[in-house]
Amino acid sequence: MLRVAVVTGTRAEYGLLSPLMRILQNDDAFKLHVIATGAHLSQRFGMTVNAILEDGFSVDTRIPLPLEDDSASGIIRAMAAAQTGLAEAIERLEPDVVVLLGDRYEMLAAATAAFVSGVAIAHIHGGETTEGAVDDGFRHAITKLSQLHFVAAEPYRRRVIQMGEAPDRVFNVGALGLDVIEQADLVGRETLMADLGWPPDARFLLMTFHPVTLDADAGINELQNVLAALDTFTDYRVLITGHNADRGHRGIGGLLSDYAAARPGRVVLRASLGQANYVSAMKYTEAVVGNSSSGIIEAPTMRVPTVNIGDRQKGRLRSPSVIDSRGDMASVTEGLTRALSPSFREAATRAVSPYGTPGGSRRIADVLRNVSIGALTHKRFYDLPMIGQLAT
Repeated sequence: MLRVAVVTGTRAEYGLLSPLMRILQNDDAFKLHVIATGAHLSQRFGMTVNAILEDGFSVDTRIPLPLEDDSASGIIRAMAAAQTGLAEAIERLEPDVVVLLGDRYEMLAAATAAFVSGVAIAHIHGGETTEGAVDDGFRHAITKLSQLHFVAAEPYRRRVIQMGEAPDRVFNVGALGLDVIEQADLVGRETLMADLGWPPDARFLLMTFHPVTLDADAGINELQNVLAALDTFTDYRVLITGHNADRGHRGIGGLLSDYAAARPGRVVLRASLGQANYVSAMKYTEAVVGNSSSGIIEAPTMRVPTVNIGDRQKGRLRSPSVIDSRGDMASVTEGLTRALSPSFREAATRAVSPYGTPGGSRRIADVLRNVSIGALTHKRFYDLPMIGQLAT
């Protein structure tokens, strides 16, 4: 039996991991351990550890982090607490492999703890680039600490190999968000609208805006432009979902709260919608707006237009249903006008996602079931074959 510890720190990341966790929980070949940390344990971010429990999973270890200080030094202290807590959890649980998804600082802390402890790491969604966020560096660092790599597209597989990882340890399984969409128990439109306090036929935009961690103001100016643009589309209501616990999150959160409070009835802000409600909202929305990866990866699969703001997701593969906006008010307004046009909405229904097909969770489980864990922790740098001679 393979002992697998899954680490999760946010609602969005847990949502992507949940189909894989379900497979591991129900298969006698695995013993699943769940480690919850970060925003999952914060009232400010919706105490989303409860969603894990409500889905029928046991949480073996909870590692609370100090998230109130959103300065660079505050984030570093949170990383230190995460690394210490995760090292203790790994020592106690004795997993054979630690599963990490994505690029957040909690995952880098987990990767460091597992690496020093001599425990194999399986990393999901490596090889991607997000040039507008510090997460880009975290992601690549996690890749170098990991022994197994499950990527979402072939260009990402090539990039991980380019970073020196052996090809036989890098698997293109597609994006896990496609499994979430395929398996989601969707909420009816009338039910969702009633929960939001809106009429059944309400037209609305779905927005998620996270701190832009490489910007000096964490994206405040960009967000102000987005909100000003949204105010020119008064025929549409706005559903805003909560942001990440990144550097600068307090300013972003305060701006979003003030915006929603000043527009009761038209704007609803939820720290966490829950997976079923979020996927359902994406199905019924007129367009997705913001700087979240869900607008790049999941929304195209739902055949919904996306207006992607700024550089936070710069470098990720794009579907034709994604419109990139610079983040100034004119560009956001232009992007929204285009996304809401009948011709673009019709084209979005025919767009093909570059992120593969559903089934990624099962593909990962199949690899884990057959892998020789003992041979994983020792790896060598894979040098790409030379083409000609390097210039001297």
